[in-house]
Amino acid sequence: MFWNRKSKKHSQLVGGESTALIDLRGVSKAYKTDAGRFTALDGVTLQIGEGEFVSIVGKSGSGKTTLINMLTGIDRPTGGEIHVAGTAVHHLNESDTATWRGKNLGVVFQFFQLLPTLTVLENVMLPMGLCNMYTHQERIERARHLLDLVGLADEADKLPSRLSGGQQQRAAIARAMANDPPIIATDEPTGNLDSHTAESVMHLFESLVEQGKTVLMVTHDPDLAERAPRTITLAGGELLNEHLVKALPSLPHDLLLDATRRLETNQFAPGEMIIEHNAEPDKFYVVTKGDVDIYLPTPDGKELLIDSLGPGQFFGEIALVNGGLRTAQVRASHVNPVEVVALSKEVFLNILQASGETLNELVDIIALRNRQLSMVGSSR
Repeated sequence: MFWNRKSKKHSQLVGGESTALIDLRGVSKAYKTDAGRFTALDGVTLQIGEGEFVSIVGKSGSGKTTLINMLTGIDRPTGGEIHVAGTAVHHLNESDTATWRGKNLGVVFQFFQLLPTLTVLENVMLPMGLCNMYTHQERIERARHLLDLVGLADEADKLPSRLSGGQQQRAAIARAMANDPPIIATDEPTGNLDSHTAESVMHLFESLVEQGKTVLMVTHDPDLAERAPRTITLAGGELLNEHLVKALPSLPHDLLLDATRRLETNQFAPGEMIIEHNAEPDKFYVVTKGDVDIYLPTPDGKELLIDSLGPGQFFGEIALVNGGLRTAQVRASHVNPVEVVALSKEVFLNILQASGETLNELVDIIALRNRQLSMVGSSR
């Protein structure tokens, strides 16, 4: 492979009618405070597919918990639409929301929120009773089965106070799965756990994803966030372009937010030219959907394919940083249409000027890419 390694693709849908399990369209949430109106979410549009494991990250106050509360119906949006599992959640009244949530979502909180006067078994059975699902005997059998899955079969008849923090969190996860919901939403699920217990909880989430569940995890821990194949980043209540975050991971959130606002989205048909060799550089590109092919022109007028890039990978930076003309040609792959986002030359160079760390990382990448280009060129 040439350039960067391909990042794992996810099922976010771009354009057209969404078939995503979770679909937010221009969702905003504002609160009235003594200091005035506070906007916690500002026009968030997001799609999440079935069976995804998604981490939600951002600084304190960025809107992470508000986003989870919107997705789960715990709170209601000021504007926009929320569609989850085929239901327009923003249209539901409080009673219908509670019933819908009980059947479609399992929610795991940082502080467990197990009822202290009920046994662990009774806590897990509770959502089944509230949603009138299963017979009484089936509830008991299902609750014991779920506790066995999370390694708590022997603790079923104990009160939560008799369990360690890690055991209580696993009991909360079993309770979240009580009604077999397609979505598990968690807010800082390992925040009060030691590293060993946190690891066991993460393994449990990963096993749920393997079973087809969609898991959403709010976390401030970058190491845990990296365990999820997809990461959503919030800053100031706005969603950062996740492909740009992958491409420029060291760029501070304020600069990423500014860049996200300035991105241009472009669509290319299969095989369509995106960058021509020896052209003046004008944009920095990040792939968001599909694949692009990188070519070097040969002396006989043909093209030599040297690599393909997928979502989260970037191109077009060499001539922008080093000066001069484009060194290669880039086309949309011949298989599928391609979508890219782009920053103008001026915006891109201004961002690099504001972030020395990002500039240094790009300089190192450019040096590697130039060496690889030279090797390919000399071997022709």
